[in-house]
Amino acid sequence: MNILITGAAGFVGKNLTAALECIRDGKDKTHPGLTVDELYLYDIDSAPSLLEEACAKADFVFNLAGVNRPQNPEEFMQGNFGFASTLLDTLKKHHNTCPIVLSSSIQATLIGRYDGDYGRSKKAGEDLFFRYAEETGASVLVYRFPNLFGKWCRPNYNSAVATFCNNIANDLPITVNDPAVQLELLYIDDLVDEMICAMEGKPHRCEFDGVSTVLTEDGRYCAAPITHRVTLGEIVSLLESFKAQPTTLVMPEIPHGSFAKKLYSTYLSYLPKEKIAFPLKMNVDARGSFTELIRSDKCGQISVNISKPGITKGQHWHHTKWEFFIVVSGHGRIQLRKIGTDEVLNFEVSGEKIEAIHMLPGYTHNIINLSDTEDLVTVMWANECFDPNKPDTFFEVVE
Repeated sequence: MNILITGAAGFVGKNLTAALECIRDGKDKTHPGLTVDELYLYDIDSAPSLLEEACAKADFVFNLAGVNRPQNPEEFMQGNFGFASTLLDTLKKHHNTCPIVLSSSIQATLIGRYDGDYGRSKKAGEDLFFRYAEETGASVLVYRFPNLFGKWCRPNYNSAVATFCNNIANDLPITVNDPAVQLELLYIDDLVDEMICAMEGKPHRCEFDGVSTVLTEDGRYCAAPITHRVTLGEIVSLLESFKAQPTTLVMPEIPHGSFAKKLYSTYLSYLPKEKIAFPLKMNVDARGSFTELIRSDKCGQISVNISKPGITKGQHWHHTKWEFFIVVSGHGRIQLRKIGTDEVLNFEVSGEKIEAIHMLPGYTHNIINLSDTEDLVTVMWANECFDPNKPDTFFEVVE
């Protein structure tokens, strides 16, 4: 399949191009029925001859080109309607009726605050494409995008999320006039997934009830099925927690498919070089070191313990707390003994055979480095974060 992407240098264009290149090059094998051959990447600086060639050979077209922040209002119509006319005329010239996606905007509803020059130019583009479909019989898929966010989105332009992510990541000020304002947000990966579905002949259809998307099988428009409605205050609160993570070590909740998970990935893409790496507090003594890595309010904490040759650590037990000890380097022994009994359970452990050993509630336990020369490195997970006011840790030797 030969694919033309107009506006290829923009936010959506770059992400779509990267995804299609991975399919084309065999790096993404999750779409076995989709073949990507030639990618024609057209943008404002491209030679007109490229558009001619692409319109002659394309099997699918994504028209992502458009004007968002022009110098003059009349440039909205020129950029969003004028180029669309050029594109469709060129396809007609080459008698190419391949499917075409139009990236429109929710502002094309022309409702309330959306009734402006930008929205009218987008609505004019939609009407042009629908007429083209009637004239030629081509499949036209019109998507009205809500607010988009994700990696590579330009800050201080037309995305509040991109601006907040960039400024908070780089210690710059942000302005929130009304934290209660709610946005409908579409994550770039969800949008790209939908665009690939469209290429596979499986777009999600919809109609609009005002500015609300109503999915329906025979809808005139198309839509990505997953969006998130979030207030500005909620966005900023999440971003502040992400920013604090290197200091608190607390990983915020980021459930699968959640807005928080997608926002965290977006935030990280704006980190400056000096924040990509951050120090961890190593608690060092003559026996080795102990370093907390990650904390979670609901899933405990992860730490790494280094024991020097011949050293025994632990010799304590817990009422409720339990742990996994996972030796990743070195050679050692883990011992457990149930409180009030004499039986000692011995487990020989090694980085050559990585396994997880339970530290059971009510069992005193230790870890012994059996090597005379090598450090013993153990990853430790505890089901709760250490609380110095209630440590639930009681000294007692194993044997």
